[in-house]
Amino acid sequence: MKGLMQQTPLTLAHLFERAEKYHGNKTIVTATATGRDRTNYTEWSARTRQLGGVLDKLKISKHGRVATFAWNTARHLELYFAPPCTGRVSHTLNIRLFPEQLTYIVNHAEDEVIFVDRSLFGLLAPLLPTFTTVKHLVVMDDGKGEVPDSVKGMELHDYEKLLKGTPGVEFEISDENQAASMCYTSGTTGNPKGVVYSHRSTFLHTMGAMTVDSLGARESDVILPVVPMFHANAWGLAHAAVASGASLVMPGPDLSGKAIADLIVEEKVTVAAGVPTIWMAVLPELKGRDTSALRAIPCGGSAVPKALSEAYREAVGLPILQAWGMTETSPIAAVCSLSIEDQQLSVEEQADLRTTVGQISFGVDARVVEPGTANPTPWDGETSGELQCRGNWIAATYYNDARANESFTSDGWLRTGDVATVDPKGRIRLVDRTKDLIKSGGEWISSVEVENELMSHPKIKEAAVIGVPHPKWSERPLACVVMKDGETMTKEDVLDHVRPRLAKWQVPDDVVFISEVPKTSVGKFSKKTLRDQFSNHILPS
Repeated sequence: MKGLMQQTPLTLAHLFERAEKYHGNKTIVTATATGRDRTNYTEWSARTRQLGGVLDKLKISKHGRVATFAWNTARHLELYFAPPCTGRVSHTLNIRLFPEQLTYIVNHAEDEVIFVDRSLFGLLAPLLPTFTTVKHLVVMDDGKGEVPDSVKGMELHDYEKLLKGTPGVEFEISDENQAASMCYTSGTTGNPKGVVYSHRSTFLHTMGAMTVDSLGARESDVILPVVPMFHANAWGLAHAAVASGASLVMPGPDLSGKAIADLIVEEKVTVAAGVPTIWMAVLPELKGRDTSALRAIPCGGSAVPKALSEAYREAVGLPILQAWGMTETSPIAAVCSLSIEDQQLSVEEQADLRTTVGQISFGVDARVVEPGTANPTPWDGETSGELQCRGNWIAATYYNDARANESFTSDGWLRTGDVATVDPKGRIRLVDRTKDLIKSGGEWISSVEVENELMSHPKIKEAAVIGVPHPKWSERPLACVVMKDGETMTKEDVLDHVRPRLAKWQVPDDVVFISEVPKTSVGKFSKKTLRDQFSNHILPS
């Protein structure tokens, strides 16, 4: 017997129309080089419909890819909705990728137009001759940067001039499985891989982000996505804000600790999301200021050090809310919300639980399996294996890429590349990335575990641990340590700090002091860079 319910397409047009109809007076603030621009959903929705007309005027093809090379702004939010709601595909370009990777991505996706912030034009300009499918370049004037009068082989346009006088268009998408947007992974080896999100998957992911045990986006929120809009859909916060009618604060190009702290305090932000390196810089700028509006500080991209989370709890009354996901998971797949039972535990026990990514999100299935098999590991909190996911907002394959065979199992699960354990309550703890585990003799060493212990020292700002060759044990851990400004430590000081906290064979064999840990394009520690840098490092005998 079948149900007798209506079926309507799950599309981004529905999210857009809710903001337009019901939340027109809610604000969108964009931080610029000269101040803060303010608009609301009524003005934004009218401009977004006009932008749909602009795409028609530029003759962007049905399903044509519309690329963006931009900061987090209200204009970028217009580009999140106009292309997919007119049957095209939004394609965010990561402004921090290597030039050859950007060329690969633009050509592989077959982008027809690129919308670029004027302040970023200089980064893109040298690559324009390498783009084979781009016909139009649209500049969004954000106040600074040089732009030529023309570009060879492309039509150059001004964003505001295109919008002026262009009538708005109606949005209607009948096929919820149609592509809405695409984003390429930021892997440190090989060319990035394309993930294509459907209207349906984005709609469902947005609903997931609005559930209370996830990010709980709601109408009363003022949401600050510090996480870039080119990084895994801004973790779904841009879509969730529009769908729920939450106000938005867009940080623009200045992501300094002071600038973000000022926005949090002065705009009375309730939810601020970013990677750990952002929150390390913001913390000292928040001390002693009114952060009472804050209700959640989601953090992802890499493991949140316990010391950082606890420092926020002590300074602003809120620990960091650890979330986990990846480009392939849209991205939210787990959020560490403590249960009622967990909240009865001691402060220290709760802090330990917050270093997990929590239970897998509603709407997603996960399993931790023995490497190379489909055999689940026991939920004992100790036995590690490969974390795999599936669900309605999990990628099924990569766009036009044979490497999909390596990343998806024969029975349809995404191989995340994360090594994890599961405790008896289903809480997932990420042990490491498969490529970052250190194999010493017959034992695996989690670089993340050692890093967390290192960064618990009050003088240490950052620490990354890598494996370096060893004649007897194959490889041994090397600690790469960044000191806080004005602080000093010796190698023995560092090792003395971790010795009581780690098994003897987990303690690094050596410590090197560096000025900063190199980062990937999305702010994660680039351990590949460190492995290359210290590949010939001689460990003390």
